[in-house]
Amino acid sequence: MTESPYNLAVRDCFANPLHVGDVVGGVTAYFDDQGMRIRISAGIVDRLMAELRFRAWGCPHVIAAAELFCRQFEGRDAQDLEQFAVGSIMHDLAVPTEKTGRILVLEDTVRSLRVAINDRLIIKQD
Repeated sequence: MTESPYNLAVRDCFANPLHVGDVVGGVTAYFDDQGMRIRISAGIVDRLMAELRFRAWGCPHVIAAAELFCRQFEGRDAQDLEQFAVGSIMHDLAVPTEKTGRILVLEDTVRSLRVAINDRLIIKQD
């Protein structure tokens, strides 16, 4: 029997993604690097990320990381995006060191999402 290169968390997030898709009318960030593409959209109510959705093209670790991000941050204040760190996701998903660059694409996408949300909130205030 061959042992899977993916731990249980990766297999669960990959096989049972709850956040695949787009938030229509939401704030969207998109990043494309190293052959990986991640798009995250957020439905914002006041400052709350009431809904998070993603589309990801990449290996199972990348897809699982995007799903895990959505699971962890949906329902939280947009300000909490500043606390996002790929280290915990890499640990939880047992991402091999050689795939670090791929997971950093998620970090760049989240950073872009944070900026886009802040821009939208500033525009709404004006």
